[in-house]
Amino acid sequence: MKKTLKWGIISTGRIAQTFADGVLHSDTGKLVAVASRDKQKAQQFAEKFNIPSAYGSYEQLLADSNVEAVYIATPHPSHALWAIRAAEAKKHILCEKPIGINHAEAMAIIDAVIENDVFLMEAFMYRCHPQTRKLVELLRENIIGDVRVIQASFSFHASFNPESRLFNNNLGGGGILDVGCYCTSMSRLVAGVAIGKEIAEPVELKGCGHLGETGVDEWAVAVAKFPGDIVAQLSTGVAIAQENVVRIFGTKGYIVVPSPWIISRDGGESKILVHIYGQPSPVEVIVKTDKKLYSIEADTVAENIENRQAKFPAMTWDDSLGNMKSLDMWRESIGLVYEMEKPERMTMPVWGRALQPGRKFKMKYGEIKGLDKKVSKVFMGADNQTTFAHAAVMFDDFVERGGNAFDTAFIYAGGLCEKLLGQWIKSRNIRKDIIILDKGAHTPYCNPEDLTKQLLISLERLQTDYIDIYMLHRDNPDIPAGEFIDVLNEHKKAGRIKIFGGSNWTLERIDQANEYARKKGLEGFSAVSNNFSLARMLAPVWQGVVSSSDARSRKWFEERQIPLIAWSSQARGFFTGRYSPENKSDAQMVRCWYSQDNFQRLERVRELSEKLNVPMTAIALAYVLNQKFPVFAIIGPRTINETRTSLKALEIELTDEQVKWLNLEKL
Repeated sequence: MKKTLKWGIISTGRIAQTFADGVLHSDTGKLVAVASRDKQKAQQFAEKFNIPSAYGSYEQLLADSNVEAVYIATPHPSHALWAIRAAEAKKHILCEKPIGINHAEAMAIIDAVIENDVFLMEAFMYRCHPQTRKLVELLRENIIGDVRVIQASFSFHASFNPESRLFNNNLGGGGILDVGCYCTSMSRLVAGVAIGKEIAEPVELKGCGHLGETGVDEWAVAVAKFPGDIVAQLSTGVAIAQENVVRIFGTKGYIVVPSPWIISRDGGESKILVHIYGQPSPVEVIVKTDKKLYSIEADTVAENIENRQAKFPAMTWDDSLGNMKSLDMWRESIGLVYEMEKPERMTMPVWGRALQPGRKFKMKYGEIKGLDKKVSKVFMGADNQTTFAHAAVMFDDFVERGGNAFDTAFIYAGGLCEKLLGQWIKSRNIRKDIIILDKGAHTPYCNPEDLTKQLLISLERLQTDYIDIYMLHRDNPDIPAGEFIDVLNEHKKAGRIKIFGGSNWTLERIDQANEYARKKGLEGFSAVSNNFSLARMLAPVWQGVVSSSDARSRKWFEERQIPLIAWSSQARGFFTGRYSPENKSDAQMVRCWYSQDNFQRLERVRELSEKLNVPMTAIALAYVLNQKFPVFAIIGPRTINETRTSLKALEIELTDEQVKWLNLEKL
């Protein structure tokens, strides 16, 4: 006997009605509640589908203990909010596609699901249908040889209505998010199976399209390139009808899927056409099912509840994340940024409530002389975010994990990273609660005059009157250290910086600077930001950088107890497990980190991570944080998952013997 899953439906539009009918005809589903912003609409929906409870708010439905799983059928912009709220209410989730407006929202949803241990699947119903499984089977049989080109289109003509969800900018309108997401998801599946995996991510995606008067894409196309030199042509639209079909061309023939998306809605037969070159007619592969399309989807959820996510070819979490990233690339190509994604509109985290610092994690803190608040032992690197949506989700999450320290620099992304950090700080009204480490005077502008120019520009970009920790990004040995000390003291006296230090300065030059400051009765360097990690840096990652990972440097820090704020604290991913002596695909990794002793350290990290049941990256970071002098570690996560796994390092207390053992030192 299959377990019955009790469903609540959020929203009462057309797709909600279609799914409700699917649940009624499923093997596992039972409708127990529906919610609408309009109580009357909820009651009418409930009467139509014989649902016992109808609510006039989504919150009421989530509070219903009888509801086990929710189907979220709201417009795109509220998917993230209600998926996260559903997870917090401990409800399993089937969320309509697209799972969010962008990749950043998808990350936040999946983090909430992990935190609350509930099921999540993005509702691409075609992925659950046996026709898609049959397509995967045919591709794995290599029936058309090596896949070279994929064509996927999903497009329709709707009458223009600026207030409808299809054309309304505030509702995430346009073809790319509404139905272009099918094309990206199918192409990623086909390319993935073709190269022996489940999913492949595009190495390149470029598009063009038409933005209508409401600023959304009314029709758009894209070309994507996948590993193995597989290319895909994608086409979508809400204002033009096209041939909604999938074609897959290989070296021996090609496959046509005449109805790839809305497959035998009420059950019955569907077909896949296999054309082999040289044969007069195609082979029809018939797929039969007695189940309705949306009934299959509902049963897929029930069958995978214990796993917390569905099995391929249904949408896994990684699949949803990858698909949203592809959609972001497509929209970026045509210049489509929704009004709701702009900083002035994103004044609240995607989970719809004010930040709660430390809610998710028990952070550890340290002190740096000259600062009026404790500093999180881990700094978030504000160096790789290029959109406000991505920056905001990453920074919001970090604060809720107890982080309060951010590292950035004048040169990062031509100033964009400083601007995004500043916009986020302003939007969250959080300046007094955080620590900003900013860097300037990078070569060839490493001199007192340019330091001052860049500092003033950085303050403007960051929208702040002061920087907590200001670091010289490089050193210039041609200039006496005392000249830097003089100008930095001037800015400190003026209130533009609280404390200062040097990034990528040799220890000898730091001693010179601080000795000058002592003799003159001035402030010296309060902190240093050099490279420090378990892996030995063989060659500079960038010109002019300095590593302090060696024994002599460690002794220097132990003697002086100057805080070290370590960059590349995880050796730029060396300890992720992705690298091996045989894998030389990343030239920079090979040049900077590949050595026999580093791979020995990697094996010891692997051994200890298995023993302690924590990620390898957490072990490598724990090594950095468990030194005999004050260390703070800068991390540069691209995803919330990378932040989560990295911070596990703060739960690890390494003994002196373990620290030495990891670093191949004699015990």
